Amino acid sequence: MKKIGLVILAAMAFIMGGVINAHQVSADTDPLHERLYRVYNPNSGEHLLIPAGWEVLTLEKARWKSEGVAFYIPLTEPPYSGYPVVQRLYTPNAGDHNYTTSDFEAASLVSIGWNNDGTAFRFPVAKENTGVPVYRLYNPNAKVGSHHFTMSSFERDSLIKAGWINEGIAFNAYTK
Repeated sequence: MKKIGLVILAAMAFIMGGVINAHQVSADTDPLHERLYRVYNPNSGEHLLIPAGWEVLTLEKARWKSEGVAFYIPLTEPPYSGYPVVQRLYTPNAGDHNYTTSDFEAASLVSIGWNNDGTAFRFPVAKENTGVPVYRLYNPNAKVGSHHFTMSSFERDSLIKAGWINEGIAFNAYTK
């Protein structure tokens, strides 16, 4: 019975650690921003953008590679909840994810079999001159990992030279 209690206690500590960690803010970061990580699946070539916490740990245990902090996003608790939504979508047919701020694009993908994972994060996409552009690129030859998001103009340009299509600025982000 003690072992069951310890297992339950350990599981709760792990879950709470992820929840507490989900809004981790570094000391050198504006206290209104949280980290958004980019992780990479070397088997499929797919990248995901996810907040700190349990999902990062779960994917790392599944052999995804953390590429560190991709950028910073505003905290979403009031009074910062007025930011537009970035939705994460998933297609079970190909195992691919995509992110969009467009309700029309999300609805179109859902209509052809994608699942809407809901709000990935909120972003100041409507505010001009806020943050740094995050570019969205599309690989027409990929079955998985067909969309890629980066703040790096060098990475963007390298992917374009390799045949990716530049879909422009997806949203703006912060470097700290």
